[in-house]
Amino acid sequence: MARVTLKDVADKAGVGVATVDRVLNARAPVTAATSARVLSAAEALGYRSAGLLRRRVEEMAPAKRLGFILQKESKWFYRELAIELQQKAEQLRSIRANVVVRYVESLSPSELATAIDEMRGKVDAIGLVAIDHPEINRAIASADVPVIALLSPLSSPHVTAYVGIDSRKAGRTAGWAMARLDRTEGVVGILIGSHRYLGHEALESGFRSYMREFAPQKPLRDSVVYLDDAAVAYEATAELLRANKDLSGIYHCGGGVTGALKALREAGQAREVVYICHERTPVTEAALADGSIDLVINNPLDQVADRVTQMMSRCLTGKPIQEQVGVIPFDLCISENL
Repeated sequence: MARVTLKDVADKAGVGVATVDRVLNARAPVTAATSARVLSAAEALGYRSAGLLRRRVEEMAPAKRLGFILQKESKWFYRELAIELQQKAEQLRSIRANVVVRYVESLSPSELATAIDEMRGKVDAIGLVAIDHPEINRAIASADVPVIALLSPLSSPHVTAYVGIDSRKAGRTAGWAMARLDRTEGVVGILIGSHRYLGHEALESGFRSYMREFAPQKPLRDSVVYLDDAAVAYEATAELLRANKDLSGIYHCGGGVTGALKALREAGQAREVVYICHERTPVTEAALADGSIDLVINNPLDQVADRVTQMMSRCLTGKPIQEQVGVIPFDLCISENL
């Protein structure tokens, strides 16, 4: 095959040879969009200096700091999300991203608001997992940078976008599964991390709406709020089992699955009660395998991280966000598709 030339790259990119030369040798400023087009053409054609072009393009990209506020660092789920965010940020080409992660250890509105305030002036965009609260909305309004809600929506009009699953649809999916997996006349309990998480509230609403429509004969107990804490989830599940001898199903909206599993196993009912929960982790995978969990509705962290970092990149380079709501399709995990 003939060797690919600068002219070939220029023709494919729709620019002049001089423009390709400027990108390759950093002779003069070239817009990020044009540089990206030149690089894409060079890689598509197999140009021998495509690697050098990539380095030049990366060197020209503006440096930006992406701040993320996540929940408890002790949770595997959030540590894994932080890893995915770092990896996806490193793959960005329109900016040179430096990721800053801050963990908060409680659902305290003041702690979350303080975390936002402390990032102001230190980062160029913020992604956060947070409950919905006026104090947090105040901090978001004062942030002066794009703010993207992760995993659970926020009501603040100053939030740029939301990235996560459609929680109401996920809740109705849980209802669909419960109605088919639990054919008994027993009662169903619902565990919810916090109604301040709008995502949890939508999960519960979706579940109840499906059960009300398609399984009205199944009695649903009042939802038990456990503050998204495993120890409280343990006590809540144990109380559900003590108070309802005919408990046949549990829908768990939120984290703290280890606590609920512990209570079910101690009561000898881990395989008797239909248990549906969220997020694929090493703990939920093991419980799926041994039959303690029947279904996990999973929020794919790699897709969440990819979508939010791409949105931040677009915001910071003046490009419009094509989707105001970054809805990610959720996965359904059972023992047979691990």
